[in-house]
Amino acid sequence: MFLLGRYGEPVATESSTLAGSAPEPTPVQRLLPVIVPALAVGILCALVLLGISLLAERLQGVLWETLPDALSVGRYSTLWMIVMLTASGLAVGLLVRAVPGHAGPDPATTGLVDPPLPPGVVPGLLLVTVLTLAGGVSLGPENPITAANIALACWLGRRFLPRTPAALWLSLAAAGTIGALFGTPVAAALILTETLASRAEPGALWDRLFGPLAAGTAGALTMTLLAHPSFDLALPAYDRPRWGDLPASVVIALTGAVLGLLAVYAFPYVHRLFRALKHPVLALTAGGLLLGLLGALGGHLTLFKGLDEVKELAADPSGRPAGQFAVMAVVKTAALVIAASCGFRGGRIFPAVFVGAALGLCAHALVTSVPVALAVTCGVLGVLLAITRQGWLSLFTAAVLVGDAAVLPMLCVASLPVWLLVTGRPQMQLHEDGTPLK
Repeated sequence: MFLLGRYGEPVATESSTLAGSAPEPTPVQRLLPVIVPALAVGILCALVLLGISLLAERLQGVLWETLPDALSVGRYSTLWMIVMLTASGLAVGLLVRAVPGHAGPDPATTGLVDPPLPPGVVPGLLLVTVLTLAGGVSLGPENPITAANIALACWLGRRFLPRTPAALWLSLAAAGTIGALFGTPVAAALILTETLASRAEPGALWDRLFGPLAAGTAGALTMTLLAHPSFDLALPAYDRPRWGDLPASVVIALTGAVLGLLAVYAFPYVHRLFRALKHPVLALTAGGLLLGLLGALGGHLTLFKGLDEVKELAADPSGRPAGQFAVMAVVKTAALVIAASCGFRGGRIFPAVFVGAALGLCAHALVTSVPVALAVTCGVLGVLLAITRQGWLSLFTAAVLVGDAAVLPMLCVASLPVWLLVTGRPQMQLHEDGTPLK
């Protein structure tokens, strides 16, 4: 008999060895056993994401609508934003202090796909994530949900298929979660392609992507059928590339990258200030207070993870002056740095998308001849490349915001100078000693 090995290749058991040498399995024989586990993991990942998102939305409605209405306070008044963000920081800090495993490691030291956490950490991590999302903190769900799904998949995998290496479950859970987040397995395949390309492993790339792609497909289909997610900002179509758009696309993308790099370079210093408080409750409460003050400065659209808010922002590209768009981009960048460094659990992709979109709308307001779809996508591309250092993810996310293939050539051109600017520089992730990764 055979068990699943890494990426799905069968591993011979003792009984098969005693029976004599078995013929080398074909690629199809290696890949077929992975399909059912991959589909199961993908569906599970989507359900966890959907459940946490729905809980956060319900709690957000209570905190930002029901409660202020009952108290006769403006829903997004300056007072309520400061009180609510500070209270969210205090509540999250108390939970991080109390729950088993303290809701995982310091989020400043974690990335999108990391080794599995102990399963006992998952309940506290998910609870803290719900409060973070509902409380208006400028972070997305991607990092903690991916970490929770990886931990659950590896734990269940050890119980039901104990001989299967954890690396397979990790890749399936990461792909299933990313597929569900973006509503398409393409995002998962692109991110994992960068990861797999850095490993010297035998086999064709598509053989190694087969299981994760199946998991990503299952996650994306489950989320699409149940929740109908959409990233389309409904911006005016970008009809065709023009020569005059080339310099504009490069300048906007480079500006976004510079803003993102400012956040990256500030990150370890801000993290050091919060760590000096030496207590998660103090650090998170102080972080929540600062986020409330930033929300009062930038307006309520600079709160929360940013996906719904960026759609509202893009619904009226000409409805605000360039200066207001610029202030929102800077405020959201500062909020992202503070939220990610003081101890809130969350991801950086969705807030970065808001920053890039606000920057692109600012560029369009300054030079109206620059197509708004091109300006927004180039702004998002530049910020994401600096913040995530994921080339494929940045290109894909920027392009999917407009759903128009005509913008892709310009994005590819703009990505080249931006990558030369960001490559080799510090990342927005720290080592345990507080020094940045490179």
